[in-house]
Amino acid sequence: MKIGRKSRAFNPGYESPHQLELEGFESPFSKTLNPSNRWVVLAKLIPWDEICSQCRRQLGNSGAGRKALNPRIVIGSLIIKYMLNLDDRETVSQISENMYMQY
Repeated sequence: MKIGRKSRAFNPGYESPHQLELEGFESPFSKTLNPSNRWVVLAKLIPWDEICSQCRRQLGNSGAGRKALNPRIVIGSLIIKYMLNLDDRETVSQISENMYMQY
């Protein structure tokens, strides 16, 4: 009798903000955003690697359900939501309209 493999849930992709960038391969955001904008400054202050690794450890990989989102997207959205005191729908609208929040 063969034992089948369990299907595992997709492990969300995460790129560290400390990853080296090659000249000419920068994201379009990094070329056009004002580095003194409050959202850009905040993004650089947050220890993303530590927070995302902790999040992945806590949530685990259950093998069921929808593909997981990048932890940085989830955590960043929650930060924006509570800093601006927004409801869920308004948070999504604000992020979709503001490239600084997307950064």
